[in-house]
Amino acid sequence: MYVKRSTRRTRDGRVIGYLQLAHNEWDPIAKASKTKVLYSFGREDQLDIAGIRRLVVALSRLLEPGDALAATTPAGLTFTESRPLGGSYVLDGLWRRFGIDQAMRTMLAGTRMDGRVERILFALVANRALAPSSKLAATRWIEHDTVIDGLDSVVDEACYRAMDWLIEVEPELSRVVYDNVADLLNLEVDLLFFDTTSTYFELDEPDEPVGRDERGGLAADGRDTAKPAGFRTYGKSKDSRPDLPQVVIGMAVTRDGIPVRCWCWPGNTADSALIRQVKADMRDWSLGRVVWVADRGFTSTENRRYLRRAGGHYILGEKLRGDSAEAKAALARQGRYKTVADNLQVKEVNLADADDRFVICFNPDAAERDATIRQRMLAQLDEAITGSDKLATDKRAELRGMISTKPGLKRYLRVTPGGLLRIDKKAIDREANLDGKFLLRSSDPKLSSEDIALGYKQLLEVERGWRDMKQIIDLRPVYHRREERIRAHVLLCWLALLLIRITETTTGQTWPSIRDELQRLHLGTFTGPAGTFRQRTEITPPQRTILTALKLDEPRRVHEVTPTTR
Repeated sequence: MYVKRSTRRTRDGRVIGYLQLAHNEWDPIAKASKTKVLYSFGREDQLDIAGIRRLVVALSRLLEPGDALAATTPAGLTFTESRPLGGSYVLDGLWRRFGIDQAMRTMLAGTRMDGRVERILFALVANRALAPSSKLAATRWIEHDTVIDGLDSVVDEACYRAMDWLIEVEPELSRVVYDNVADLLNLEVDLLFFDTTSTYFELDEPDEPVGRDERGGLAADGRDTAKPAGFRTYGKSKDSRPDLPQVVIGMAVTRDGIPVRCWCWPGNTADSALIRQVKADMRDWSLGRVVWVADRGFTSTENRRYLRRAGGHYILGEKLRGDSAEAKAALARQGRYKTVADNLQVKEVNLADADDRFVICFNPDAAERDATIRQRMLAQLDEAITGSDKLATDKRAELRGMISTKPGLKRYLRVTPGGLLRIDKKAIDREANLDGKFLLRSSDPKLSSEDIALGYKQLLEVERGWRDMKQIIDLRPVYHRREERIRAHVLLCWLALLLIRITETTTGQTWPSIRDELQRLHLGTFTGPAGTFRQRTEITPPQRTILTALKLDEPRRVHEVTPTTR
């Protein structure tokens, strides 16, 4: 398709030009290409310039942002590059709105740190949210593939120094960030959800054990004040990679899904004691009355006692198959369920000698899934032990050992006094009684059983946070080996998740769709004899909707004008 110019001569000898939009089509009969006129612009000296400009703008919207800028380059200028602007602009707007930039600058005052540290840390956070990469790759991304206000380029050494400083100020910064976010968003922090995950490292050997304090940090005096442990070491993996060293990460999340703080511990740290440290770390925060919500890995007697200090309360999952006499008594109690949601029924059980309230939750859909899975496992077990009576004693013992490595099958295996392998029908009945159920215990006398059940279900917000950290922000792989840098990397991921979750809860959209839409807003660079200037693309209605929801002004149309020096 092209603009075709034709001429004709008038009676007085003047030559008049006419412009037409045309394209060539192949004529199979004539076996030649013929011109087909699609639209006539009229006389060249009487063109509707404003109309043509509107047409060019309308057509440019069908192009990629960089191509659209190139297509509308003003005469006398050269289009040199185009970078995504929208994502970094929105993240930076939230970063400033919640005072993270000012908090960092205040902490930097009086230090000998590079004055760009705040901008560098923001750029690294934006990189996690928009294009996760190693710190070395992030420096190239900052220089060539995004627009960071106040930062055109950075070297990786500066990134590492900024990360080292971030670790030093983390407790104070976390507190300031929480206060600002809670105040501006009017966060409900009556419920705080806590959970942990792990992330592994592709290492041949774990880190050397070093002396640590009771919080899992490096012992200040270098002595073994607690059990020595390497930071990246073997532990109970939540990524199904027990063969690789790992670290443990914890996160506290509000009922709105806002992650208010993050922690990091050595890979062999057990969950049971961590929630006590978390509550201690947040003791001086302006939390008011808080009910802590955590899963069954944190439901020890000591934890429950600690969480009730100073009037605190909890909702904790209880192990259905544990050794707790209270749990067994609660499950054995008869009573009617009441429906609190489409797929959730609850029944509160009051035990005479218990300080806590127990709530049994039942999900009919989950019960069907549990029954189906059990039938599948029983079929596998039956196939495995069929004919085992004819095996030699040592071979039968070997088969029993193999089955014992599979907890799902082992649960239904019974060994007779004579050493024969059988399916345990009593175990089937016990498990069938647990289908679709989970058990909760709460110390709060004011919450209804419905509030307890639905509050615990919101613990899924933390699990969603872990999923986003690992799949959208790319928590792993971690391109660091030093403990301080790994901790700083986790903090950068937390700050990125904080901005992402605020954006999602405010707009009602998912981050991937928001990010894709925002990254279509580009900033183009044009050069000419007079100098260089940068101009953004047109803002689309979906982009304007996002900016309005977040209460952010539209980015200015012309960003920078640099005259040519003479």
